[in-house]
Amino acid sequence: MLNAEGLDAAIAATPGEKVTKEHIESRIAKTDFLVLPGTTVTICSITLDNGYSVRGESACVDPTNYRHEISEKIAFDNAFNQLWPLFGFLLAERRHPAPSPTDYVI
Repeated sequence: MLNAEGLDAAIAATPGEKVTKEHIESRIAKTDFLVLPGTTVTICSITLDNGYSVRGESACVDPTNYRHEISEKIAFDNAFNQLWPLFGFLLAERRHPAPSPTDYVI
């Protein structure tokens, strides 16, 4: 089984169009974090350059284990992972002609 680095290299070696981490990152306009008061819950909101946003969260069961930088990283990764299928959809849309409006008539 491939590790993370091997997987990245294998994907990079494929010849077809693909969504890349770098492309998604280039579309991020803003990243905001919020720790809910009195909790270890961290929420990350990623806003894209078109105004669309996604959110991810993290929480620590034992407050003595809470580390701000770890919590932000996990919340960011959870939000970022939601962007992959959205950008995949956009790539698929670009690769295939749009159906005519009459295709939707039932």
